[in-house]
Amino acid sequence: MKNIMAAGVFAVSAAFAGLASAEIRIAHVYGQTGALEAYAAQSHIGLMLGLEYATGGTMEINGEPIVVIEKDTQLDPARGRTLLAEAFGDDGAQIAIGPVSSGVALAMLPVAEEYERILIVEPAVADSITGEAWNRYIFRTGRNSSQDAISNAVALGGEGVTIATLAQDYAFGRDGVAAFREALAGTGATIAHEEYVPTDTTDFTAAAERIFQAMEGIEGEKRLFIIWAGGGNPMGRINAMDPSRYGIEIATGGNILAALTAYRELPGMEGATYYYYEIPQNPVNDWLVAQHFERYGTPPDFFTAGGMAAGIAAVEAIRRAGGADDSEALIRVMEGMEFETPKGTMRFRPEDHQALQSMYHFRTEVQDGRDYGVPVLVREIGIDDMDIPIRNQ
Repeated sequence: MKNIMAAGVFAVSAAFAGLASAEIRIAHVYGQTGALEAYAAQSHIGLMLGLEYATGGTMEINGEPIVVIEKDTQLDPARGRTLLAEAFGDDGAQIAIGPVSSGVALAMLPVAEEYERILIVEPAVADSITGEAWNRYIFRTGRNSSQDAISNAVALGGEGVTIATLAQDYAFGRDGVAAFREALAGTGATIAHEEYVPTDTTDFTAAAERIFQAMEGIEGEKRLFIIWAGGGNPMGRINAMDPSRYGIEIATGGNILAALTAYRELPGMEGATYYYYEIPQNPVNDWLVAQHFERYGTPPDFFTAGGMAAGIAAVEAIRRAGGADDSEALIRVMEGMEFETPKGTMRFRPEDHQALQSMYHFRTEVQDGRDYGVPVLVREIGIDDMDIPIRNQ
């Protein structure tokens, strides 16, 4: 990180001393504090590593130094909207990246359109971000709810399978369940019950009992699919209530390493994940894993890879457009743009600017020396294996 810090200090000093004729100002507007701060920290580390990787360590694009401006939304939609306007209007940011929360992202989208500046959404997930709330200044490197849903439907669906869902009662959870329900329709599986609870829920007893009652008399394979972000550990708490007495298996998608500790209680559990550091095999991920171990002593996590993808996308777009000041030029080069990330190739779909990308069908294993359930690859679900709906039309 020394190279990054030195380059950032030089960029700021040069600007104030009049030594640099131009600089590229990128705002990272994200929830540094609050319930998702672990996700935010990973995202920022990944962003800085992505900028470093894509610029070959110079932190310059076409000879212009990069300045990164950080702003903390505190997971407040109104604050996120205000901070993005401040970044574009007062700080001179040409591009913004973030936020963590889908609710904050939805509040920020109109600001990008008002200022006619690019917002790369990472890692907020709700389909509506690149759906009905979208505008042409929005690009997303993060996966959307449909990508989560379709990959998990591929992993979990099938004739005779009955599924109940548990999700948080806001955009991320409701969009996720809606997309999952739609994706399951083609697999032969059915959803018997949907349960939504507040985002800060820690006692899942009542919700679990409603799910058990809804599934009790159903024959065949039964699964409870959990869509969750942040703390609370619904999977561990519901597993402690022994859903197997009703013939119910717990299933979920991927998550950060800290959350995978709950997966250790469920060996053999299947689902689909966005990223686990041992799964992708490509030079970008090799660099990320090696650098993260060297600098932090730990592997890169779920949102580190996403932050890096956003940083790489920003650098590639600015380089190809010949600068960051012309949003129309950026849009022209970004629509259909392919770029290499820790997950392999991503491609911005021209119709809605959603990054198409691989997902990974996994099965949980308990391995010696790991205090979490390891998501072992069953198969890669590639871009062409998922028919991701276009929802902004």
